Amino acid sequence: MSQTEFFTDFNRLTTLLNSFAYNLTKNSEDAKDLYQETAFRAITNREKFRPGTNLKAWLFTIMKNIFINNYRKKVKANTIMDNTDNLYYLNSGNVSIDNAADSNILIKELKGMIELLDDSTRIPFLMHYQGFKYQEIADHLSLPLGTVKSRIFFARKDLKAKIARQYGKLREQ
Repeated sequence: MSQTEFFTDFNRLTTLLNSFAYNLTKNSEDAKDLYQETAFRAITNREKFRPGTNLKAWLFTIMKNIFINNYRKKVKANTIMDNTDNLYYLNSGNVSIDNAADSNILIKELKGMIELLDDSTRIPFLMHYQGFKYQEIADHLSLPLGTVKSRIFFARKDLKAKIARQYGKLREQ
């Protein structure tokens, strides 16, 4: 296959290669990079292509292999090797806690808000908070399971509304 024939066939497949690259990466910039790397490798290894075989399959295989290799590199780069005795780096994590004093609610105030709930919602809510399962609450209070779930939902909703009135809208975490 001559150089001209190779480039003509390659250019004919450009749209398909770009589409395949986007399907693999799901990002237009990454797809462009993948296409570019595939074009570079195909052109530099043009002599390895055997005339009479499927150029499209050869190019798609190159692209797929580049994508897989890049993915493996990315995963390996995000792997943390911790050789410390107590695994300090693995156990430390990157969790940060937002400690905005103006948004903290004192437990006493929260308990007061719970006490102001109607008994029909407060009792199932407190039982659920204490660890009882929905079915256990339903059996204990002789209520249908759906009613228990609804009452707990409405208790949460009322508490959120009371907290919003008292403290304003808090940041969702």
